[in-house]
Amino acid sequence: MIEKVIQYIDNNSAKFIKMSHDIHARPELGNEEYFASKLLSNTLKEAGFNLEHDIAGHETGFIATYDSEKQGPTIAYLAEYDALPGLGHACGHNIIGTCSVLSAIALKEIIEEIGGTIQVFGTPAEEGGVNGSAKASYVKAGLFNDSDVALMIHPGHESYRTVPTLAVDVFEVEFFGKPAHASENAHNGINALDAMITFFNGIGQLRQHIKKTDKVHGVILDGGKSANIIPDYTKARFYTRAMSRKELDVLTAKVDRVAQGAALTAGAKYKLEPIQNGVNEFVRNTFLDDLFEKHAKLHEEPILHDDFGFGSTDTGNVSHIIPTIHPHIKMGPSTLVGHTVEFREAAKSAHGDYALLQGAKIMATMAVELIERPEELARIQNLHETLRETIYGD
Repeated sequence: MIEKVIQYIDNNSAKFIKMSHDIHARPELGNEEYFASKLLSNTLKEAGFNLEHDIAGHETGFIATYDSEKQGPTIAYLAEYDALPGLGHACGHNIIGTCSVLSAIALKEIIEEIGGTIQVFGTPAEEGGVNGSAKASYVKAGLFNDSDVALMIHPGHESYRTVPTLAVDVFEVEFFGKPAHASENAHNGINALDAMITFFNGIGQLRQHIKKTDKVHGVILDGGKSANIIPDYTKARFYTRAMSRKELDVLTAKVDRVAQGAALTAGAKYKLEPIQNGVNEFVRNTFLDDLFEKHAKLHEEPILHDDFGFGSTDTGNVSHIIPTIHPHIKMGPSTLVGHTVEFREAAKSAHGDYALLQGAKIMATMAVELIERPEELARIQNLHETLRETIYGD
């Protein structure tokens, strides 16, 4: 079975490399990925998958399903395909989406023989933004409840297992004041910019009293329109991050109180509201990552063990529901850093193409083992339930 899926990937490599390059050449922001979503989903439809579109409030989302109608687990693949503002595919989502689709179709070639079901979740807006982090919407809608395990691979500067990620909230803070002439009757105004500056200063003071692993960062999006008018409106966008959702809820509440205090100081009103789904920390499943490393070595992909720092991903939300991996596959030099021009160029390079094919092979052969060895899947799922009990106490 493993030889068959590898052969399919090798025989169809040119088609999927072109698909990755086509998505790379037409970068689309979160929830606007019309070209990428159509290309990926149509490819799955042509391969015999049943398609659903417009998923959980995300127009460019899709779910593709192929059921062998033989008993077996449901293997979910996560496909991302949004780009970054101004930088295009500088996070390599053209590779991620194509890699998951290729792996799923390769698995479909033999699933009639081994049983089970394949799902591909097309998940928009991983990079966030308004109504961003679609995987969190999918989790809220219960869309992963019938899946047994979720697989995806991210391109990077090295190949390594799933690393810890931070929970994150993204929200906007607005202050509402009263306009007045800045010279003639400033005493009649309520300065929304004063409130915003007080808020920023308050956040600076708050940083002394939060955990070292907590993060708060933001920018002012609207600071007023004219220097001779008391600003009646200001807006900022902020991120809070923490090691867990429980810790993050505490941190975000503290930021809200700082905003409330800033508004009271200036005599203004305020509003603090999320602009996207909250993202949870990753629940790492050692046994599933062990399986990833085993199959990476099968395909002669060396895996490094190191601390690569902390980011955030809505794949973490999926990991709270079912066993999930989010490892990285090397596609360039060790100096490569995500969200840069260099990373964007690597995502359409020969190294990027190699990472795409390697990732697809690793996930496809992992899936074969998960289906053919139910005792291994059960071991992974039992660990997941133990981890959930630690977090939720259920």
